[in-house]
Amino acid sequence: MGKMDAKALRKAPLATPNDLGEKAMRDIGGALNALLADTFALYLKTKNFHWHVSGRHFRDYHLLLDDQAGQILATTDAIAERVRKLGGTTLRSIGHIARLQRIKDNDADYVTPRDMLSELREDNTALITSMRAAHDVCDEYHDVATASLLENWIDEAEQRVWFLFESTRDSEG
Repeated sequence: MGKMDAKALRKAPLATPNDLGEKAMRDIGGALNALLADTFALYLKTKNFHWHVSGRHFRDYHLLLDDQAGQILATTDAIAERVRKLGGTTLRSIGHIARLQRIKDNDADYVTPRDMLSELREDNTALITSMRAAHDVCDEYHDVATASLLENWIDEAEQRVWFLFESTRDSEG
């Protein structure tokens, strides 16, 4: 393989053919890449809180956050692969994630368990809002496959919000 052949391969398009069109791929792919960046940010924050939770409910919160982090991480590959199926490219680095993420990091040395759960509840709620916006983009282009995936991810995120909410309520009995 000559020097020109190798250079041509590096510039070879990654576009996967689909019937949605270039504009749909760009708009849906953009929405999904931002969602992917948020999902990675939420995953890392959830793991951060999992690693640093303390207090009398340590075991329950530690297990809850580990379970939620696993669910969130599982979503990342499906999001990225959907972008590729549409013919787009996806995130390539931590820096790329940082440029696109809308979920804010929490680098505090100490966060109370209640504040951890409340912050994650708010972040998951924000993620749901972003997923619904991405769903609207899918509806605009009649991309039922991506919309269907988003519906499942919204349901999962709603369950996380519910669990986080219930975990921060004061016992009444």
